[in-house]
Amino acid sequence: MTSLKKNLVYNFIYQILILLLPLATAPYLSRVVMEEGVGVYSFSYSVALYFTYFTLLGMNNYGSRSIAAVQNDLQKRSALFCQLYGLQMMSFAVSIILYVVYVIFFSVDRIAALIMLTGTASALFDINWFFFGMEKFRLTVTRNALIKLLTVICIFVFVRSREDIYIYILIMGTSMLLSQLCLWPFLRKYIRFVRPSFRDIIKHLRSDLVLFIPVIAISVYKIMDKIMLGYICNMSEVGYYENAEKIINISLTLIISVGTVMMPRMTALISAGDKKSAGKYLDTSVTLVSCYCIGTMCGLFVLAPEFSVVFYGEAFRKSGTVMILLAVTIIFLGVGNVIRTQYLIPMKKDRIYITSALMGAAVNLVVNIVLIPIMSSEGAAVGTIAAEVSVFLYQVISVRRRLRLSLYIRNALVYSFFGIIMMAAVILIPPVFSPAADLILRMTAGAAVYSALSGVYLIKKKRAGRN
Repeated sequence: MTSLKKNLVYNFIYQILILLLPLATAPYLSRVVMEEGVGVYSFSYSVALYFTYFTLLGMNNYGSRSIAAVQNDLQKRSALFCQLYGLQMMSFAVSIILYVVYVIFFSVDRIAALIMLTGTASALFDINWFFFGMEKFRLTVTRNALIKLLTVICIFVFVRSREDIYIYILIMGTSMLLSQLCLWPFLRKYIRFVRPSFRDIIKHLRSDLVLFIPVIAISVYKIMDKIMLGYICNMSEVGYYENAEKIINISLTLIISVGTVMMPRMTALISAGDKKSAGKYLDTSVTLVSCYCIGTMCGLFVLAPEFSVVFYGEAFRKSGTVMILLAVTIIFLGVGNVIRTQYLIPMKKDRIYITSALMGAAVNLVVNIVLIPIMSSEGAAVGTIAAEVSVFLYQVISVRRRLRLSLYIRNALVYSFFGIIMMAAVILIPPVFSPAADLILRMTAGAAVYSALSGVYLIKKKRAGRN
């Protein structure tokens, strides 16, 4: 297996582990802490996540890209790491002070916000960007496996009623912190610590901030919607939205894995002048991602209502409606992620990336302000759809001359036709003896129909020598 394929597998496992905890514990927590408890955690986590963003700035993209460009030079990557981490320490000092101000003066649930301080502090020790830039994905996988397992055990042991919501928040915040600390023992194998000058640290600030703009802009329609729901509506609406979004995020795990692995590889290829190989990777990624996203989207269209009740419980029936709406975003998120991570960022087309993110944030904020007071969690979902579509269209239009759009559209139409056949097959299956068995049968049948049709199509394409 080539190093690229290994990294794709490792990062897919890594992303699965990140989402395995909520998938494994969501049915239990939904029935124990109920929709309000799920909402309290989601709200406190969303706010804390904002402050971790202010610590990392644009480091996940800028740091990974920068390290990837010097990954084979020990001296350069050591100096670069120390400079970038120095900048991360400085931004953490500012963000932690601001978080304390938030806890004292603005928090909705002060106890939850105070407990989540552990999660906020985890950003200081987050050096995933370094190992991603080095294409060392196996370390992150092994680290997360044990921590996620321990976290799941702690939840089932210590969270037993609605009153244990703060224990749940403490477990999750501590898990975030330990997850970051566990990478540090491996760092000395790849760098030599040197003391950077203040000038060497600050010189990265502008470029880091440039890539922070899309991070904070995207967070408006990925995180702010839950914060707005908490302030405008109630924690139950946050809970409905959280559990619906959780399934969407799990379905996007593979796409995130591909983007994280391919960005440093594409950066290295472009730096070496091998644009032909880079273009081939891009076409293949768009083709496969389109196939996956359209199949997943169509599956959720017909299964979300039944799934939300079986998986989360009757109290979360509304999550099914929100899930159907959010499913629309999967294709735009998936293909958009490929364009961002395999073209815009490696080619340093930061202006397009930033402008599109700001546009999405503005669209989402306007739609949320109008619809959340009227439609609650469903209004937030419509705002997310509007944001993702606007981001996608702007990026595609901006780079249309460099993409094989006719190929991508043709493939998307074929997969959409397969998706319609799959939905028809799922709808026509008669009910069986229990809701859970019925759901499993429909999911299995739908996946089999779509996979068979898509597999035959891709094999024929490959034999014909076309992308």
